[in-house]
Amino acid sequence: MSVHAVLQGLRWAALAAAAGPLVYYALAIYCGWDFFRGEHRRKAVASSHTPPASILKPVRGVDHGAYENFASFCRLDYPEYEILFAVGDDDDPVIPLVEKLRRDFPERQIRLLTGIEQLGPNRKVNNLCRLTREARHGLLVMSDSDVRVEPNYLREVAAPIADAQVGAVTSFFRGQVEGSLGAEFEALVLAAETVPNALVARKIEGKVQFAFGWTMATTKKHLEAIGGFEAMVYHHSDDFEFGNRISALGLRIELLRTPVTMVFPRETMKEFLQHELRWAIGLRNVRPAGYVGLLMTFGLPWAVLAAALAPSISLAAGYLGAYLALRLLLVWTVGVWGLGDPVTRRSLWLVPLRDAINFVVWVAGFFASKIRWRGIEYRVKKGLLVRVSKESASAAE
Repeated sequence: MSVHAVLQGLRWAALAAAAGPLVYYALAIYCGWDFFRGEHRRKAVASSHTPPASILKPVRGVDHGAYENFASFCRLDYPEYEILFAVGDDDDPVIPLVEKLRRDFPERQIRLLTGIEQLGPNRKVNNLCRLTREARHGLLVMSDSDVRVEPNYLREVAAPIADAQVGAVTSFFRGQVEGSLGAEFEALVLAAETVPNALVARKIEGKVQFAFGWTMATTKKHLEAIGGFEAMVYHHSDDFEFGNRISALGLRIELLRTPVTMVFPRETMKEFLQHELRWAIGLRNVRPAGYVGLLMTFGLPWAVLAAALAPSISLAAGYLGAYLALRLLLVWTVGVWGLGDPVTRRSLWLVPLRDAINFVVWVAGFFASKIRWRGIEYRVKKGLLVRVSKESASAAE
């Protein structure tokens, strides 16, 4: 076989491979349409299942809009619940904010826990260990500090738990951003990557095997069955580990009908890239094969490669046009139509640039293992955290 024939074979092989992301986008569009069509058609039904609940808030530092985030949990339309905050450091600046919350909402059961025992390097999970031990009620609802919710939130969380086959509840989110390109890029992650990947996995596997930190709800019974959060204090991605363990029990994980709101602070591009790399390193460690497989979901680099190798201008334009059309349709279907996300609606034009950045970060994720999380430096190895430096007050927050 001649060299020319070999090169021609490689060219057509590359062109065939470049069609892979386009097929994935089409599948993801269908999965998004199928899921959200059902959600939009499903009528909200008031549930009588409203057991007493404990809302668990592991916090550190003051996030943007933190008071309003916390206050939204104090305005829930629910018969009986408590809110527990856990703070690792006695001088954390979030403590006065929680105290103000207790004064402003005296009718709510709000408790603040400090002096958290450090069982492992994951400080958030250390907080959750203490919170679950202190919780008075059987329904546990864990939520990150940058989350804001609607008054019906807890009713929607509790309703699926009435089914004995449901082990956990989680949710997607809508973004809220106040003027920052880095924050706009970060908020786009849900519609551009997280939701499509999650819904394709859900369709192929026939079930949800993951959870998201912005809402993780379960019962004490189920949490004890997976070893409690004590079994996750060394893990980087505690939400993935939590969902994976619940699913391994043979229990279902349900997605909430209404997304929560994630409040993103103004951040520089450098901060955005640091967050992206941290998530990439975490994903590569918890799902190494899946991380490699993400290569076939990156439509932009494949479309550019196909355009460079295409034997005609029309074929090159076809690849680039198909990428742009399918990619924007996917993000619109999931983010704008499905989630009703205002960030996606106004930032749709940023998607190709977001894809280019995402591909670069994905490549960088193969060559990095150190992350900085809430001012502390760690090394991630096989999904586990190893602290490699002492906390620096000047670097924190």
